[in-house]
Amino acid sequence: MQVTETLSEGLKRGFTVVLPAANLDAKRNDRLASLGKELRLPGFRPGKVPPAIVKQRYGKAVSAEVVEESVNDATRTVLSERGLRPARQPTLTVKTEDPTQPGTDVEFTLEMEVLPSIALPDFSTIALTRLKAEAPAEKVDESLQNIARANRTLEPIPAETLSSRPEGEGAATGDVLKVDFVGKIDGTPFEGGTANDIDVEIGGSGFIPGFAEQLAGARLGEQRTINVTFPDDYGKEDLRGKAATFDITVKQINRQIIPAIDDELAKKLGVENQERLRELVTSRIQQELDSMARTRLKKMLLDALQGMVDFPVPEMMVNDEFGQIWQQLERAKESDTLDDADKGKDDETLKSEYRAIAERRVRLGLLLAEIGQVNAITVTDQEMERAMWSRAMQFPGQEMQMLELFRKYPMLANNVRAPLMEDKVVDYVLELAKITDEVVSADELEKAVETMADNMPA
Repeated sequence: MQVTETLSEGLKRGFTVVLPAANLDAKRNDRLASLGKELRLPGFRPGKVPPAIVKQRYGKAVSAEVVEESVNDATRTVLSERGLRPARQPTLTVKTEDPTQPGTDVEFTLEMEVLPSIALPDFSTIALTRLKAEAPAEKVDESLQNIARANRTLEPIPAETLSSRPEGEGAATGDVLKVDFVGKIDGTPFEGGTANDIDVEIGGSGFIPGFAEQLAGARLGEQRTINVTFPDDYGKEDLRGKAATFDITVKQINRQIIPAIDDELAKKLGVENQERLRELVTSRIQQELDSMARTRLKKMLLDALQGMVDFPVPEMMVNDEFGQIWQQLERAKESDTLDDADKGKDDETLKSEYRAIAERRVRLGLLLAEIGQVNAITVTDQEMERAMWSRAMQFPGQEMQMLELFRKYPMLANNVRAPLMEDKVVDYVLELAKITDEVVSADELEKAVETMADNMPA
């Protein structure tokens, strides 16, 4: 075959390839001859079908098959002989008008972007500080108290008890009212604004700001109308920022019976005793803190790596990454959930900023992939199996279906494999870097993570 390079600009490559007719005809004739020995047609003995009939019936299909295989083989040869690693599947265009015609040279073009050559930096020169925080006793106590409150029971407060209160018979902070309500905007009930037998804690959270507060002092059987304004970030877009009234009927006033944090509560939760319950809560909080510390350290590492390399990245990969980012941004605009930092910026500014983020992501992705390949870092079958099970368990009742999807569709499995591979490469680099541990409080760790999230690219 004849290969002519037509483009070599940055990471872009182009070739024109000509497959000689003689080679194609020889393959075509060999394939037809082999087919004739296997054919069984009415009126002919097995393997004795005349070549002319074989060619008449199957010549076009065999010719197309030979051309396709030859073009694919030639493409692999071009890539292999030149040591090219395409960033995406090369674009292949057949120029010959009828490539299946016998006696015809077949000409096609190859266009692609190749992966850049990446020189790995010296990881031992990276110096990072890893923050370490112990689960504070007060956070453990707070979590246990939340668990106890989640297991509360409600008990109606007798009328004589209500009447004996110094502040009167109305509901006080900590009481839980059982109410019916009808929400209205401009005097008209709105969808989702009507409910019955809803528990509302005086001084509690979970309702529209001002809702529970205006029920303080409400009496059993009382009907009361309150005025509220839905917050600007309310879940239902059509209600955001709107003023509304709620007609409320108080059906019951309850006291909360919050269980003691003891062995009985622990056993109710399926734990041996109070001490073991505290150990489990402490472990969970510690895992959260360790995860935060790792997230911070990983971001610092990626930032350091980004500053140590400078190689071109395939434009098509940047375009793909930017396209995904921009779609998310467009959805955020439509739902009015755009980050405050991006509000007020025109599209050109946003595109410029987020294209830079897309380029950063692609460059880091290529760098991590190169580190993994050079150092033979792989994800084992056992690691993949555990990760797929973990992901599948996020869909209760559909675990087996999810596992089947992972095994059936490689793209879904890659979504599980990619973060595993990234973490293994990060761990490898961290082993070579200089890491200094610094003990901080849990609050200091949380603040450090928040600050980094605000200041670092996505």
